[in-house]
Order: sequence, then structure tokens, then C-alpha cells
Amino acid sequence: MLNPKDRIFTNLYGQDDWGLEGAKRRGIWDNTKALLEKGRDTIITEIKDSGLRGRGGAGFSAGMKWSFMPKEVKDRPHYLVVNADESEPGTCKDRDILRHDPHRLLEGCLVAAFAMQAATVFIYIRGEFYNEASNVQVAIDQAYAAGLIGKNACGSGYDLDIVLHRGAGAYICGEETALMESLEGRKGQPRLKPPFPAGVGLYGCPTTINNVETIAVTPEILRRGPAWFAALGRPNNTGTKIFCISGHVNNPCNVEEEMGIPLKELIEKHAGGVRGGWDNLLAIIPGGSSVPLLPKEICDTVLMDFDSLRAVQSGLGTAGIIVMDKSTDIVAAIARLSHFYKHESCGQCTPCREGTGWMWRMMERLAVGNAEVSEIDTLLQVTKQIEGHTICALGDAAAWPIQGLMRHFRFEVERRIHDAKQKAA
Repeated sequence: MLNPKDRIFTNLYGQDDWGLEGAKRRGIWDNTKALLEKGRDTIITEIKDSGLRGRGGAGFSAGMKWSFMPKEVKDRPHYLVVNADESEPGTCKDRDILRHDPHRLLEGCLVAAFAMQAATVFIYIRGEFYNEASNVQVAIDQAYAAGLIGKNACGSGYDLDIVLHRGAGAYICGEETALMESLEGRKGQPRLKPPFPAGVGLYGCPTTINNVETIAVTPEILRRGPAWFAALGRPNNTGTKIFCISGHVNNPCNVEEEMGIPLKELIEKHAGGVRGGWDNLLAIIPGGSSVPLLPKEICDTVLMDFDSLRAVQSGLGTAGIIVMDKSTDIVAAIARLSHFYKHESCGQCTPCREGTGWMWRMMERLAVGNAEVSEIDTLLQVTKQIEGHTICALGDAAAWPIQGLMRHFRFEVERRIHDAKQKAA
């Protein structure tokens, strides 16, 4: 378990003041000027050395991503965009940072923007997060009034503006290029890459997009040193992570823990265990609705980090853990997710636009056994025709839950088909 002294998000549960006074009591904005005085190259190097990987789902090296930005600002300004859209079902970690610890994010914005020479930061927040947006805007106003951002931020000689932008509630805008399209006032549809945002991003300027949690942890890494963060977790899977545990547990919660903690330990120590006991577990989606589910026999031993979950053909994603006990209609549950992805497809790519609807209708039939066994393989073939053939990863996200279901619970789908045929006979 994570030692309390290593915890970064010390107000995750909102027990302290989320405003500027409370933030300063918790060590936020503590001599931030000294962090900036390290210099841009040192900051990026230390973030690389810490092993911090993006907390938005992809798990790409944060320091490496920052280093892709041009070394000098020329005729085009640089931008940092904070992705606070958080629309992945099962995921609610950024929400608690935004409403209970907004100044931690703002300090991270200053550090990251300075490292990439971005004069403006846009925080793109999910439209439904009304109270969260309100708290973040109050925190921005407080930071401006205290001279922590704006002209000569923290007395560093660096000027930084932070702009809060509320989205309109589209899941697709969590994809970084669709987010930029939305920020520019257009329909949220992903862009083809290349060009990559670091070269041609928001308003055609060099841009980096990072998740809320990724940006929020950076000042603490610089204060305590990259070796401290790298010592937590496992190699290539370092640091702490906020895990969102929901579903059939006795105590659904958000908890900050060390990367690489066993999934079973995480649920039993922090979420009060599975409803009805661990032996009543059927399956767990370990990283938000888009990653393949895992059956109990894998959940018994799997570790919660990027590489361990990839090794069992799933993913850490956003660490949104959805627990399903034996009362769950597992086929209907995946059919419900298929409907979500069909509804949220932007419609730009034919495989996703047509395929998500087809998969959902097929899943609805399989949930009641109204199909032939041979259609299961047809469905899997369609998932492979969608996966990897779209501009963004929404097509993959729609395909993977179905692939996970068939990998581990195909026998249940076949049983329903056989039972339906026997009833009809």
C-alpha cells in the first residue's frame, strides 16, 4: 500500500478547503518560482527521469511528449491544452481533482506551460461538470489576483494566461484532436495525424494536450525529485495513480495508490471487497469501459499497471475499475457499452459509423440468444475490421469490450443461443 507521506492528492475527498488558502496549507504554490528557475530543459528531463506516463489512457511518456514541442517560439505561439473532458464510463478521477484540488492543477499548468514555452493554457472541461468548472474558475481568479498566474507569474518573469473552456458533453471530444476542433468552434471530429499537434495543433500552432492528472502531479515530482516518483510502482510503470472503483463492491471509491498494486488487494483494502465476497466475482473491466474485461481467474493475481494489464490482453486505460459479480448479465452489460459507443461515434469514419451500430444490434440479439453460433465469428471479424481502421481510437474502444467478452465468456453467449433454440423447439 502507498505510504501516506507519498500521497500527492491530499484533498481527494474534499475534507479541506479547495481554495487558495487551503491549497497553500497543503504545500501547493510553495516557492513555485524555484521550480521554474530549474529551467525548461531540466524540467523536461526530470519529468522524463520520473517515468511519468500519461494518465489519460494512452500511457505515453509525459516528458517525451513535452520534448516534441519546438525549442523556440517563432512566428506561432505555443499552447498547452488540459483535457478535462473525462467522459469514459467508469472514470471519475479528474472530477475530484477539479472540484477538490483545482490549485494543484493550476500550478501544474504553470510548470508544464513554462517547460513548453506556452503563453496560454486552455482547460477543456466536460460540459456536465458544472460545479467542477465553477470551482476551477474561482481558483483561476484567485491565482490571477495573487499574482501566481498572469503577468510575471510567481515573480518568475514568465507571463501565463489560463482559459477555462466548457465543452458540450460529447465523448469524442476527449480525443485530443477532436478536442482541438471543438475548441476552435467546430464540430468535434478527430483530425488525421500527421501533422501531430506538437507541429500543427490548436489554431495551427504547436500544441501539447495532457490529461488533468498528468499535469497535476508534475510540481510535486519536481519538488521531491524524479527519483522519489520513479521509486514508486514498478519499472516503466512508476508513481502513484488515482483508481476509480465502482460496480458491485461494498464501498465504491476513488483512491490514490501505488502503480502495480494487485487488483484484488486494491478492491479488498479500499472498496470493502466484492459484494458477496471475492468468490462471487464474475469479471472486472480494469481501465474504463473501452478496455477488455477480465474474468475472476485473471483478476486473482493481475497487477494494476500498464504493462501487466497489456500482458493479459487488457489495459490500464484511465484506471476506471468496473466490478461485476455473478448477478451480472455479462452479455447485456457489453451490449449496453456497445450502444454507448454507437451513440458517441462522430460518424466521420465509415468503419466506426456503420460498424458500431451493426455491433450493437448484433449484441442485442446475442443477449437474448436470437442468433446462430456462426454469427459470433462474424461479429469478431467485424470488430477486427473496425479496430485500427479509424482516424481515432473510438473504433478500437467499441471493438475491445466485445473481443474481451468473446475471449473469456464465449461459452455463455453460445449457451444462450442453444437455450433459445430449445425453447423455440
